[in-house]
Amino acid sequence: MATTFRRVVRASLAFDSIPQCDCRRAFRPRKAQEQVRCLSNSPTLQSGHSKWSSIKHDKAKNDAGKSKQRSLMTRDITNAVKLAGANPDLNPRLALAISTAKKSAVPKASIEAALARGQGLSATGAALESLVLEAILPPSIATIIECQTDNKLRELAKLRSLIKEAGGQVSTVAFMFEKKGRIIIRKKDGMGVDEVLEPALEAGVLDVEEDEEGRVVLYTEPALTKTTAEKLAKELDMEIEESEIIYDPNEDTKVPIDDEGAAKALGGFLDGLQEVQGVHGVYTNWAKGTIGEEAWEELRVKVTV
Repeated sequence: MATTFRRVVRASLAFDSIPQCDCRRAFRPRKAQEQVRCLSNSPTLQSGHSKWSSIKHDKAKNDAGKSKQRSLMTRDITNAVKLAGANPDLNPRLALAISTAKKSAVPKASIEAALARGQGLSATGAALESLVLEAILPPSIATIIECQTDNKLRELAKLRSLIKEAGGQVSTVAFMFEKKGRIIIRKKDGMGVDEVLEPALEAGVLDVEEDEEGRVVLYTEPALTKTTAEKLAKELDMEIEESEIIYDPNEDTKVPIDDEGAAKALGGFLDGLQEVQGVHGVYTNWAKGTIGEEAWEELRVKVTV
C-alpha cells in the first residue's frame, strides 16, 4: 500500500516538473505538428451530383410511364364496356382488355372502377354525372377536360387546383372547338380509307381519314355516333376500336408549341390529370411548332385530341 502511494506521488511530481511549453507540445495534435499526405484512388464526389439523385429521377420517370400505361388500359376497359356491355364472356374485347390490365399489375380496384364507369356508375354503384371544365394553359393553350364523377364539387376542386398549379386559369374556350362524333375502326388487311369511304358517306359520315397508326377514323354528327358505328361495323365486318363524342379544335385557333420548357410543363399538368380517376377526355388546340419529335409525341399521347 505504501509503495503504491509513493509511486503516485512520484508520478505527480514528475508531471508538475514538465515546463508549460513542453506540456503543450506533448499534447498538441499531430495534425498541427506536421502535414500528413494520403494517397487514395477513390473518385471525388462533385457538388450537385449523387447516385441517389439519379435513382430518384429515373424512378419518377418510370412511375410516370407506368401511371400513363395503366390509365390507357383502364380507358380501354371503359370503352369496351360502352361498346358491347360489361360481360367479358359476351365481349371478347373487354376480356382481352381485362387480361392485359391484370398482366400489367393494374390494381383490382382500378379495373372494377373502369368497368363501372363504362356503365355510367361509380365504384360504389352510385350514378355518375358529367363534368366539363374549360381552361387556358400556358402558352395560351385552350383546353377542355371531361370528367365523370359522383361528386362534382370534389372533382371540380381537384381540377381547378391542378390548373392553378400549372399557371393556367378557368376560361370559356368551347367556341374554339367543334363537337363531333368520332369512330375509329381497327386495322384490317385490305380495308383502308378508300374501301371504307363510300359506305361511310352513305351512312351519313361527315369525314374520313387515316391516323398515324393506319386506322380509319370517321367523323359524324354527335347524336349519330353510336348508331353509325354499329351500322358500319356490321356492314363492313370490321371491329370498332373507339366510338365517342369529342371536341375537335378549329384549325384557325391552333397554337404552335415552340418552347421545350412549355412542353415539359404541359406534360406535367397532363400527368396530374391522369391521376384524377374520373377524367376520361382531354382536348387541346395545340400544334407541334418547333419542339422535337420526341417531346411532341410524349405530349400527343396524353390527350384525347
